Amino acid sequence: MRTRLAIRANALLERHFPERRLFLRSDTDTRFIRLKPATQLIAFSGSAAIVAWSIIATAVLLMDSIGSGNFREQAKRDQHIYQDRLNAMAAQRDMRAEEALAAQERFNSALEQISVMQSQLLAAETRLREAETGLSVVQATLRRTMTERDTARKDAAVLSAQLGDSETALPGTVAAETNEKALDFMTAALAQTAAERDQVTSDAQDAFDHAEELTQRIAEMHDQNDQIFRQLEEAMTVSIKPLDKMFRAAGMSTDRIISQVRRGYSGQGGPMSPITLSTMGSEPSLDASRANRILNQLDRLNLYRIAAEKAPFAVPVHQNFRFTSGFGYRRDPKNGGRRMHSGLDLAGPVGTPLYASGDGVVIHAGWLSGYGRLVKIQHDFGIETRYAHMSRIRVNVGQRVSRGDRIGDMGASGRVTGPHLHYEVRVGGKAVNPMIYIKAANNVF
Repeated sequence: MRTRLAIRANALLERHFPERRLFLRSDTDTRFIRLKPATQLIAFSGSAAIVAWSIIATAVLLMDSIGSGNFREQAKRDQHIYQDRLNAMAAQRDMRAEEALAAQERFNSALEQISVMQSQLLAAETRLREAETGLSVVQATLRRTMTERDTARKDAAVLSAQLGDSETALPGTVAAETNEKALDFMTAALAQTAAERDQVTSDAQDAFDHAEELTQRIAEMHDQNDQIFRQLEEAMTVSIKPLDKMFRAAGMSTDRIISQVRRGYSGQGGPMSPITLSTMGSEPSLDASRANRILNQLDRLNLYRIAAEKAPFAVPVHQNFRFTSGFGYRRDPKNGGRRMHSGLDLAGPVGTPLYASGDGVVIHAGWLSGYGRLVKIQHDFGIETRYAHMSRIRVNVGQRVSRGDRIGDMGASGRVTGPHLHYEVRVGGKAVNPMIYIKAANNVF
């Protein structure tokens, strides 16, 4: 059975691969090589496999080349997008800074107007109290004068009665003279009383008119104060809300930040003292309460401003740069393995100035394996920033720096593939994404 199958298979192969002979001739001899059908099939299969492998390998290489080109193009587009976004963030930061400065100027102007209006209000209240006191005196004088007038009338009536009874007993001439003198006295007394009454009435009317005028002026001053207070309250809301949103977006507790900054700036006095007016034991006025609330908001705004200077919300590179790598796991540029990248890579020319992103103290300024030339800055709130791969360090350990101070130059020291800044933010020793702080300050700085 096997022999028959072998014969049939050999016959089938001979149809497509007939036996061939290769003759090898030399000067003295001629030889040949017999190529059996099975040998030809093996050779054909091997050649076909080699050709197929070559085609597949070429296709794979072409696809990989096309994919790499697309990836590079996509990476370049992403870099341009990130660069445009960072430029837009910088423009918005400058615009917000101008708006904050304008709001601060408006607030200072309004505060001066409040001071002037408060002084005018106190003077008006003083004049009103004086007018009320004068009116009370005038009313008391009028009542006393009217009482004296009634008494004089009664005395005149009694005197007239007495003169009428004595006319029969006295001689004619003496009685006439006495009556004349009495009448003159009563006429003068009544005229004086009438004049005093008219004067008191006129003074009382003037006092009422003056009091009404003062009341109207006080109402106008209250309206002006209310308008000023509304403008100030709106300005404080517009100024505080972006800062509050910035800290919350960065994951920072605003109450804890304010408490910590206040402990470091605990001095009291000056314009931040609450407004106190003499109310003779009564509750403070509405204007005084609103002014105190505005001063409290201004104090909170100042504390936010101080905290914002101490936290790393600024971008450490002010010139043009390329965003080449973000925070998180990535393919290692050296050995190709997957590793955690604990910061941002901002690429630029060697020597590009680097600036502190917040107020703090330099705790390291020197070489560190992998980082190259490295500067570490310790900020408040348990935050630390790192600036690696510098070509030159311009600060020393223990030096206090402010946001925007130049701390070094961009370079390619340490474990790098090209000049760039490796920028890290650590909270409590743990690396966090620096873009959290940069994006949080997008609408503020």
